[in-house]
Amino acid sequence: MAEWHRIPIDEALTRLATSLAGLGRDEARRRLAECGPNELEEQVRRTPLAMLLGQFTDFMILVLIGAAVVAGAIGEPGDAAPIIIIVVLNAVIGFAQEYRAERAMAALREMSGNYAAVLRSGEHLSVPAREIVPGDLVLLEAGNVVPADVRLVEAVHLKTVEAALTGESLPVEKLSEPLPDPNVPLGDRRNMAYKGTVVAYGRGIGVAVATGMGTELGRIAAMLQQEAENKTPLQRRLAAFGKRLALAVLAICAVVFTLGLLRGEPLLLMLLTSISLAVAAIPEALPAVVTITLALGARRMVRQNALIRR
Repeated sequence: MAEWHRIPIDEALTRLATSLAGLGRDEARRRLAECGPNELEEQVRRTPLAMLLGQFTDFMILVLIGAAVVAGAIGEPGDAAPIIIIVVLNAVIGFAQEYRAERAMAALREMSGNYAAVLRSGEHLSVPAREIVPGDLVLLEAGNVVPADVRLVEAVHLKTVEAALTGESLPVEKLSEPLPDPNVPLGDRRNMAYKGTVVAYGRGIGVAVATGMGTELGRIAAMLQQEAENKTPLQRRLAAFGKRLALAVLAICAVVFTLGLLRGEPLLLMLLTSISLAVAAIPEALPAVVTITLALGARRMVRQNALIRR
């Protein structure tokens, strides 16, 4: 990536084959076809059905479903019904939490700058942010979301909030002069404005130097998408605990079932006894209790403007 913060404005315009009057409309269309839309690429979203089915993949949940099926098959709905209710309750709460989070994230993506003001052939235009291309002259005013990474050509009391990139919550004052130091960190490149940041004060003009996945925000998105999804320590401990408990209970039930048959007890009686023992030993309310507790915690965090995905 070129060190645009080091380059004088004239050189930046020359490299991007543009001018202070902006690109021509035909040239903008050609570049859009060549570079693609100014959007962040997304991984395939999970469908609502996939979210719902994902609630039934826990080992303990699968054991409980199996116990409920067997209990129902041998005519003991009194044992099967409470298990099914708990499993369904757990799935509904988990699905609702994840579905709301996905919708909120989609809404946030839609809000991130639908339109942008640009200068093309000397004319002020409002175009969809996805149609911004390298070389476009972007007009920035207070309240605007910066639609692309831009090298500032003009900055009049311009300040932007770059917390999304640098973590700095205070607005950063911008300028247009080149910064010759090659080691200037991202947060100190005051002659640059980056996609996804917000103009807090003043106005300015910048030439788009990167769009879509080529922006700093795009680089972060790419790194996040490449990172494998890891389970939290709590998820790993609960999964391990549930698996050990379920295997221990199944082993004990198998021993009780076998010993009963060796004593000459009826097959149906021993099967029912084993299922009852499994239902009594496995804490079928544990998944629902954990889910409800985490959902309540997530709800409190939402009040602090945190978004909990799962």
